[in-house]
Amino acid sequence: MAQQRKVRKAVFPVAGLGTRFLPATKAIPKEMLTVVDKPVIQYVVDEARAAGIEHFIFVTGRNKAVIEDHFDIQVELNATLKKREKHDEIASLQAGQPKPGQTSFTRQQEPLGLGHAVWCARELVGDEPFALLLPDMVMQDDKGCLTGMVELYDKVGGNVISVEEVPEDQTHNYGIVGVGEDIDADGFQIASMVEKPAPGTAPSNYFINGRYILQPEIFKILETQERGAGNEIQITDAMLKLAERQSFSAYRFRGNTFDCGSKEGFIKANVSFALRRDDIRAKVEDDLRLMLDAI
Repeated sequence: MAQQRKVRKAVFPVAGLGTRFLPATKAIPKEMLTVVDKPVIQYVVDEARAAGIEHFIFVTGRNKAVIEDHFDIQVELNATLKKREKHDEIASLQAGQPKPGQTSFTRQQEPLGLGHAVWCARELVGDEPFALLLPDMVMQDDKGCLTGMVELYDKVGGNVISVEEVPEDQTHNYGIVGVGEDIDADGFQIASMVEKPAPGTAPSNYFINGRYILQPEIFKILETQERGAGNEIQITDAMLKLAERQSFSAYRFRGNTFDCGSKEGFIKANVSFALRRDDIRAKVEDDLRLMLDAI
């Protein structure tokens, strides 16, 4: 097999309004809400960077300028931290800072769905494969989800989607894939894709969890894609068309996924990440026990 084109770019659709978190998101983008001490979007960008991504493309909307500011250098802040000898804080900021020229921002002017947001990044992605990471979905594992996906992509090429198992009585809430031939212990060929199948009709219990590696031919499909569920342009509909002529493989993600677009998932993420922090774990554990005992 010819060597696959490297996945160098990642798209982050961050134009959503975050209405489920009002009033908190009235003036603050939902992607900037913090899990412990990092914004949600920072976790997702860090995952992409760990997988070798070199160019970070943000599809934004109105009132999202603070995301661009977050990934910029704040000269006054750095000078103050340096003056106060806050070396750990400086190192933390530098670790999350993309290099000059590594970030691009484009605007989704109308809320026409995920597929439309991806299409808005077409000129920045160009004619090469790219990763798509939904910023609401925060992953937790020793090896990043996208890192595992890139490893699978390097073996088989084509398109790769991350999936994980969900109880069968919940499959109607998700996009579900049909299981084809195994590739290795971590991946299998996708036989079918169904968006929110009716109860009892799902081809498996593997749901699509918000991470994709897609070939650039998806843009031509999205250009003429009709609106689907919710009167929006759906990425799943475009993937179904692309699957008619290109392979799709699934990466089995076995870590934790937190839907930080929901209040429950956001709270779970804060608790879980806090419990993995050596500096605060003991205190958090004690406080949680006290709270549970008081209920």
